[in-house]
Amino acid sequence: MLGRLVLLLLQIAGGFFLGKIAMGYIPVRGDLSIFVYAVVVSVIIFLIGVVAAQIVKDVGTPSSATLSSALVLALVFALIWTFVPPLVPDLPWNRIPAQWAVLIGAVLGYFAKR
Repeated sequence: MLGRLVLLLLQIAGGFFLGKIAMGYIPVRGDLSIFVYAVVVSVIIFLIGVVAAQIVKDVGTPSSATLSSALVLALVFALIWTFVPPLVPDLPWNRIPAQWAVLIGAVLGYFAKR
């Protein structure tokens, strides 16, 4: 249980900081950048899971299905944060930045498959 909590914290911190660093090297701007960010963060979260499985005792090695579920859920969150706010302007979409939503989606996808 403690190993999964450590993995969760590592994935959130690593996805946030390493995702920002990686996006600095990818020249994509505009609405498409959130989808590229979703792919980058999903891969980073998966790689952190692979490394943590070797280091942390209670964490199993993730499979390719884990990467797929993290990627799909991150892209779904990116779609929601891109296309739904204009359709439903009454909801407070601006309180959660799109990058955080994508990061949360990738982590949820990772742990949903585990």
